[in-house]
Amino acid sequence: MEIKQSGTGNGNATGAATKEVSFLNRIDLSSPDIHQSVSLLKQACLDCGFFYVINHGISEELMEEVFEQNKKFFELPLSEKMKVLRNEKHRGYTPLFDELLDPDNQVHGDYKEGYYIGVEVPEDDPKAEKPFYGPNVWPSDDILPGWRHTMEKYYLEALEVARAIVRIIALALDLEADFFDKPEILGQPLALLRLLKYPDQISDPSNGLYGAGAHTDYGLITLLSTDDVYGLQICKDKYAQPRVWEFIAPLKGAFIVNLGDMLERWSNCLFKSTLHRVLGNGQERYSIAYFVEPSYDCLVECLPTCKSEKNPPKFPPVIYGDYLGQRYKDTHIDLNVYNKLQS
Repeated sequence: MEIKQSGTGNGNATGAATKEVSFLNRIDLSSPDIHQSVSLLKQACLDCGFFYVINHGISEELMEEVFEQNKKFFELPLSEKMKVLRNEKHRGYTPLFDELLDPDNQVHGDYKEGYYIGVEVPEDDPKAEKPFYGPNVWPSDDILPGWRHTMEKYYLEALEVARAIVRIIALALDLEADFFDKPEILGQPLALLRLLKYPDQISDPSNGLYGAGAHTDYGLITLLSTDDVYGLQICKDKYAQPRVWEFIAPLKGAFIVNLGDMLERWSNCLFKSTLHRVLGNGQERYSIAYFVEPSYDCLVECLPTCKSEKNPPKFPPVIYGDYLGQRYKDTHIDLNVYNKLQS
């Protein structure tokens, strides 16, 4: 397959032989030059809302173990996976077609399987009464020994990477570096880890068939780790017609980071959440998404550094949990459908 390196190419929407691949800035978290990191990140956020993060501190051994355990789960028989079907708190397994991200262009849900893991909150904790808070759902340790331990370790380490990235974002927005560390934002974040498997299906956009339909992410930022199979595409201008799609190349050991809707609202559209999708090319593809969300009760409103008399806030304030709950309701199958199938 011929690969064209391009920052502005006409992304091949049909997945034909030639791929347009977008260049992304690389943010090195080990670099002592914070000014360069801020500059590179700000340029990426203004350009396309996607960038790589390298030297993030998570060991190669842990990353490989997470992917190995990820694959082991999805290789289980469907009957075993359905034992940990996602619940009303969005924890557990999501079967093929469970999520429909682009209903205007898709003939059915996304051709992918997933598994949600969130912040662990005991059932007797008052916070467990809120949506998205509660105990996680775990496969039996008899079937997948060590699986839970690996995922919990990765969940915590990825959160520290996210905090480091968000501090650079704060500086890029002319805020104090610890702005997003407040208890109501990332002090008690609603981070969601999602394991993903795309089967060996070939997507066909002309007929409404996608690995994942076009969408923007909902929260602050997303950290994505992938295998070496191409599939992720971005559209730098989500309002363009026709849309121009470019592939994002996998980069071993790096995170692909993108901005979510809440950062667009906070920054008054200075930084935009970027439209992206996944096209299957006939190969199995595994990825791990880490959605970095503010706390459920966080009030998201225009940042003081992103508004003026000539540039007033473009969005009304919103409680994040209300926004997130509605987006999940809009895009996921009603759980009653599964209850009827299993009864």
